Amino acid sequence: MELIGSTLTATYARPKSSHFLPAISTMASSYRNTQPALTMNHSANQWRTNSYFKSSNTVPIPPSIQRENFDLLRAKTMFYPSNRTALSTRYTPEDWYKSNQSNYRESESSRKSAERLRRDTIRLIQDREQLTRRTQESTSKNLGERLNDIVFWRSELSHEIDNMVTEIAALSEVKRRLDRALAETEGPLQVSQECLYHREKRMSIDLVHDDVEKDLIKEVEAIKSCQERMRRHLDRAIAQLASNRAAQHELERDMSDKVTAQRIDDRCHHLRNTSDGIGYYRGIERLDPSLSLPDSWSKFTDDNLLRSQSERAASHKLRDEIETLLNITSSEMWNQFNNVNVAFTNRISETADAKSSLQTHLAKTLQEIFQTEMLIESLKKALRDKECPLKVAQTRLEERTRRPNVELCRDNPHHRLVSEVREIEDTIQKLQERLMEAENTLQTLVKTKVALEHDLSIKANSLFLDQEKCMSMRKSFPSMPRLVGYT
Repeated sequence: MELIGSTLTATYARPKSSHFLPAISTMASSYRNTQPALTMNHSANQWRTNSYFKSSNTVPIPPSIQRENFDLLRAKTMFYPSNRTALSTRYTPEDWYKSNQSNYRESESSRKSAERLRRDTIRLIQDREQLTRRTQESTSKNLGERLNDIVFWRSELSHEIDNMVTEIAALSEVKRRLDRALAETEGPLQVSQECLYHREKRMSIDLVHDDVEKDLIKEVEAIKSCQERMRRHLDRAIAQLASNRAAQHELERDMSDKVTAQRIDDRCHHLRNTSDGIGYYRGIERLDPSLSLPDSWSKFTDDNLLRSQSERAASHKLRDEIETLLNITSSEMWNQFNNVNVAFTNRISETADAKSSLQTHLAKTLQEIFQTEMLIESLKKALRDKECPLKVAQTRLEERTRRPNVELCRDNPHHRLVSEVREIEDTIQKLQERLMEAENTLQTLVKTKVALEHDLSIKANSLFLDQEKCMSMRKSFPSMPRLVGYT
């Protein structure tokens, strides 16, 4: 018989796996081997078949042929009982006993662990059930408190929105009155400017910077100043209305968010374990979609309310300022209108008096011109009357120059004729001088008459402008209610 290999490499010597005992590798450290190790000589390791040493030098054999050769050799090999017992045994009776005890202890420990786990699990289930119930009740309570907070802030927002709507309506009404009052000032301003333009048509000496013109300029400046103040307050009113509407929009948006949040929280507050519509939302607790904290949440609404209250206070103050402005501007314009009318009345009276005086002087001047013309005619007649006496005297002297010789004597008649001629010539000269003075006086009177007539025309023109043009337009000045914006 030829052995195929040593007993250490034989296939039947390999340990078999067991489902009840631990593996040899894990039990080797806990069990002690009481038998001495099997001693083997080195010749056993050297014992090989001839085919073993030949296999490395030969050509590889197919697996089917190798299996047939191995079965043949195995059938020819003879095993001894003593060798089988020594080679296949790996455990002792003590190992077997210890293994059983270990299994008993492990079973008892497993049972105790399972019982403890069962008790702990039942307690855990009960505790967690109570904790879940308490947590759910606390959450419902918190949702209820949250709903109360939302209801409170909703009521505050609703009250503030109502107040803001009322304030916006009141400010809009005051703004419309201010618009109407500003539009009403255009008429008086145009009247004042037209009065100034008409008075520029005055002529000559009447084109004077009198009290009427000063008051008209003051009136124009007063109206323009009132318009400027009204426009500034109108711009402020428009800006304040925009701020009020912005605050109202924020309040309404906050109110809308509160309504939505109240509806959602109310639905969440009434959700129960038996409610419809509940479901799993995996990972929802890890999400944090919140944008605010309770403090910032309440502060946001409180800031909106404070902003709205501040805007309402500013709006109310602006309304009071506009009311005061309307009263002040209407009083200023009306007082200045009365001052201008008084100045016009006084100026018209002065102009009428001056015109009457001019007419009186003109009548007297015309009478004097007539008398001066009569005087001139008398002087001319007197001069004509002196021509014949002068001719007679001069003719006498000329005739007596023809006396012959010694008869040409400078006698008394001669002296008297010379004296007469000189007297007549002196008289003519004086009459001519008086005639010249009378004619100069007449020219002066005529110039005076022309000046008086021109001045009368100027006064008539001034009276027409002030009385007919200006005062007729100033009858349509707006009333006090219209100046404060009431129709």
